[in-house]
This record gives sequence, structure tokens and C-alpha cells, in this order.
Amino acid sequence: MSNEEFEELPSNFIVREVCLRIQRRGFRQERIIVVTTLLDAQRYTVQKLTQLYGRRWSAAEVSLRHLKTTLKMEMLTAKTPAMVRKDIWTHLLAYTLLRTIMWQAVSSSEHTAFQLSFQSTRQQFNQLLTLLATTGKHQQRQCHQFLLEQVATNLLTMRADRSEPRVLKHRPKPYPRMQEPRSILKGKQARRSRLFQ
Repeated sequence: MSNEEFEELPSNFIVREVCLRIQRRGFRQERIIVVTTLLDAQRYTVQKLTQLYGRRWSAAEVSLRHLKTTLKMEMLTAKTPAMVRKDIWTHLLAYTLLRTIMWQAVSSSEHTAFQLSFQSTRQQFNQLLTLLATTGKHQQRQCHQFLLEQVATNLLTMRADRSEPRVLKHRPKPYPRMQEPRSILKGKQARRSRLFQ
């Protein structure tokens, strides 16, 4: 936020403090205090705020997981800060594109975009990407409509209170980590091989 934007903010905010009771099967009841600017208690009831708070998992955590895992942003390979920023913006652009397709796919159905599979949407889009990029306008519209129909049919299985263990799936390799530039390591390896000849 720039200094000008900060100066435009009001000096005082009126907020509402709400006590939410979060209940999940198999867990103790949690009591959470939420401070919000949604002041109308008739329109924004405690029950609605509790549901909204519960949805933060899919809105934030699952979206970050899709960015890091599904779109492979977990390990950035760029060498300069400018390229790292471009890499992050490219991933965010791809994420927004896929989410837009999901929202378009559910616009005429009873489902929500969060009930659709993000990974399946990515796979369907990748399959049709060449056709969307190389065909004429009429065929592009047909491909786009076909894509939306396919995406709308790939619903997630709703598993309430699903919990997955945070473990690594792949076993580590029996090699040490690379902690020096490749050129230095190659030089060391060449010296070692000359010693043993």
C-alpha cells in the first residue's frame, strides 16, 4: 500500500466482535472470536459467519495447495528476483484462468465451482489447448463449450472433515544435497577421478 492510499483510509473503523463455536466430528468444540466489519447482525448472523469461517480452508489453504502442487509452483527455478516475480505472476495467471473456466462451467448448473475438480479442469484444458489456439472462431466456440461441459461433469467427492497425513510420499535418494554450484562439483569430481587413475 502506498503512502497516499494509507492516508486515504479512515482513522477509525466500527467493527463487530462475534464469538463463533466451531464443531467438527471427532474434535472438541472450538470457541473463536472473530472481528468483522459486517455490522448487520440480522443479515450476517452468527451461523452465516461460522459457515464463512469454515470455508476459509477451501478459499485459502486449498487454493495455495493447487498453486504449489497442481501447478508446480512449489520449487521456483528462476535465478533473479525479476524472473521469480514473473514466475509467480505466470502461475497466478494460470490459476485464475482455470478458476474462470470452472466458474463459467457452473454458471448454468446447480453446482458451485468449489465442487469441481481443479486437477481435472487443468487436464481438460491442456488437452484442448492446441485446438483452442489454432482453429477458427466458430470451432473455438465449439471447443470452449465442449470444455465447459466436460469440466462441469467432473465433480469432487465431498468428504466432510477429511484429514490427510502430512508426510512425504517419495523416499529420499541416498545422495547428499547439492550445496555448491555444479561447476565446482564437477571440478571436484574430475580431480577425484584423476587421483584414482
